[in-house]
Amino acid sequence: MPPAVSAGNGIEEFLDWLVLERGRAPRTCEAYRRDLNSYCEVLTARGNSPDTAGEEDLLAFLRHQQSRGMAPASVKRAMTAVRTFHQFLVVEGRRADDPGARLELPTVPKAVPKALSEAEVDAVMDAVVGSDPVSRRDRAILEVLYGTGMRIGELVGMSLNDLDIGGSTVRILGKGQKERVLPVGRCAIEALTAWLVPAGRGEMEPERWASQHDREAVWLSQRGRRLSRQGAWGAVKKRAQLVGLGAKVSPHVFRHSCATHMLDHGADIRAVQELLGHVSISTTQVYTMVSKEKLWEAYRAAHPRAVINR
Repeated sequence: MPPAVSAGNGIEEFLDWLVLERGRAPRTCEAYRRDLNSYCEVLTARGNSPDTAGEEDLLAFLRHQQSRGMAPASVKRAMTAVRTFHQFLVVEGRRADDPGARLELPTVPKAVPKALSEAEVDAVMDAVVGSDPVSRRDRAILEVLYGTGMRIGELVGMSLNDLDIGGSTVRILGKGQKERVLPVGRCAIEALTAWLVPAGRGEMEPERWASQHDREAVWLSQRGRRLSRQGAWGAVKKRAQLVGLGAKVSPHVFRHSCATHMLDHGADIRAVQELLGHVSISTTQVYTMVSKEKLWEAYRAAHPRAVINR
């Protein structure tokens, strides 16, 4: 569906600026494009444009988004897009004032991440049986997701020269195009080694590569192409469904589980922050809430004076 607004509204220039100057990911820019097109539709209905909008127009867009039943996080993202867009218009000299300068973003309740138990992680891993190429690949995907805590986008972006099997590390490109090197544990290294052999990845290699991007990929689809986010997501879901955890498991749940289990076993929170690639320590601290809940559960269940019988 084509944009509902003209090409002269500055959105495309703004999105280019986000990529080149701020290092924003393509998926973030696509979400911002949808948000800003919706914003411009509201402005048009109110007889206005980005160059003349006032604070009341931004509040009208906020009410519009909320009336559509959007999740609080999505509403906040949309308003962040609008505020940043107007900051850009000021920097570019298209406006002298910023109508979003005093606008407060809606708050989003901080949800406690859902993590699997260690037994549930083992169950999903054990569900991958066989030595066929797909089983080798899926086992390695699960082990790497849980063993490193990387995001699904970081996983499918891995190339062969990013891996150092001998040194047990992998180099990945995270949010904001920031590079980090992660340790890879024994189980993940074993699974990767079993996948990166002629009987594994070699069986999925095509006679003729479609692109160098595919040739360099760690993870391949059965068609010999670089595995997509959807393909990796489907592989994880398929294995979880075999043990009745399909409704609970996603690639991001393995990231949550990695962080939670490390903290449960005494890892320093700043080490976990670096592993996950969080810019702020407050983002990582959410995982300590999970660990505290487990501590309280154990305390209430085991301590004779934890609960008073009435």
